[in-house]
Amino acid sequence: MRYRATVEYDGTDFAGFQVQPDARTVQGALEAALAHLSGGVRQPVDGAGRTDAGVHATGQVIAFSYAGTLPVSELAEALNAVLPPDVAIRDLRRAPRAFHPRYAARYREYRYTVWNGPRSPLLERTTFRVRTALDVDAMARAATAFEGRHDFSAFGGTDPQPIRNVHHVRVRRDGHLVTIDVRADAFLRGMVRRMVAALLAVGQGKMEATAVAAALETRRPALSGAAAPARGLCLRRVVLGRRPDRDDGVNEER
Repeated sequence: MRYRATVEYDGTDFAGFQVQPDARTVQGALEAALAHLSGGVRQPVDGAGRTDAGVHATGQVIAFSYAGTLPVSELAEALNAVLPPDVAIRDLRRAPRAFHPRYAARYREYRYTVWNGPRSPLLERTTFRVRTALDVDAMARAATAFEGRHDFSAFGGTDPQPIRNVHHVRVRRDGHLVTIDVRADAFLRGMVRRMVAALLAVGQGKMEATAVAAALETRRPALSGAAAPARGLCLRRVVLGRRPDRDDGVNEER
């Protein structure tokens, strides 16, 4: 039987989602838990996004095949019982046999969280602290340049298909907390964190708001390829549904 589920994880102690040799990964933890419930038989777990080391998720979507006898209502509980404390699944349900969340994703939403206040130990793992004051209005103005269909070579790793469609970028402040929400069909490798690095430079007065649009035009690495730290980034939501312009070869934020 094929199943799909939503996964939440604290990415701090993982080397990313995707399985890697001799490294602790989210995919590896999920596959090990499934094998534990399947007599040691290991089945691949497919994800909608291949988040990199230190990146978190509250809305990652996975799919896997399971040949055991547990019903859906008990399978989710059993998996959570054997998964490590920094990974959990929810909303487990049956899925079509050919379902793959990466190709079924209509769009993805990431949030980058900045703590623009005094040191807070409880926020160290999930936010990036910026000590200097941030001009959030300037950041919001600069962010509009990212919206729409563009060549994002200046804000992503080398890719033969650098065109991406960004639905929106929202910059908001709530007290000391500054959030940057990005929704797009798909992302280049490292794209969101490079976008955030540019917006933070604008917010700190180190870069003009108009420089973001100029960087998109030049297609050369913005800020010499600088990226914001992974710990502030979270994959919040994956909305499923076939896109008419779907590109099966897309990469995903890492």
